[in-house]
Amino acid sequence: FTTSFHYPVPARYSFLTRSRRWLVPALVLAVVLVLVLAFGVNSAGLSSRISSQEDTVSNLSLSLSSARRDSVDTAKDVQRLRFSVESNKDQLSSVAESLKELAMVQTLSKAVASLRCAVDRLIHNRTDVKGCCPLEWESVESSCFYFSRASLNWHDARDWCHAHQSQLLILTDDKDWDYMRSHVGDTFYWVGLTDEGGKWEWVNGTPYTIDHCAHIHSDGRLNDKHCSEPERERQSKFPPHRLYF
Repeated sequence: FTTSFHYPVPARYSFLTRSRRWLVPALVLAVVLVLVLAFGVNSAGLSSRISSQEDTVSNLSLSLSSARRDSVDTAKDVQRLRFSVESNKDQLSSVAESLKELAMVQTLSKAVASLRCAVDRLIHNRTDVKGCCPLEWESVESSCFYFSRASLNWHDARDWCHAHQSQLLILTDDKDWDYMRSHVGDTFYWVGLTDEGGKWEWVNGTPYTIDHCAHIHSDGRLNDKHCSEPERERQSKFPPHRLYF
């Protein structure tokens, strides 16, 4: 026969046993729930970041497209400018050739005028020919100019000019200044300007608002110098029709 022994189990032990049986699944479920929640939160953040990156990429694409269009427009502008430059080069070359031809014509005109004066001197057997500058004088438009190689004081230079029906140079405009600056070099020349009367004025009595007598240097500036000091004179001769600088 079979004999069975049954031991009574207290009620609280029975409850603990049942509780332990459900504890592990509950913990697993809780962990899974926490993981799901964490994944959901991370997924939401990741989605937000992805959306932000997509917006950034979209903006970059738009910027790139705009930059490409601008690049194409710039290339067209460069091409137009290049064509314009080439066209201007041709025009400038044409202008340069015209200027060369004009300079040649002016040179020939001066040569013809000089030759005509030389012929007139030979025909009339005299150096003073009407309408021509004297020998060693330079013709500039309607006036005759002479650069002296002698060193004289201002008064002697003025008297020399008077003896040759001329006067020390009077500078009236920028053209005269530019002409003198291009011819005087490193040499000082007397001009027709003095303040011996107490104020600056040209030898023709015209006032000038700029001590002593004046001479001009290679940079075109006038400088005051005592009138008794020797210096080369610079005269402008009365032209044939009696106009003068």
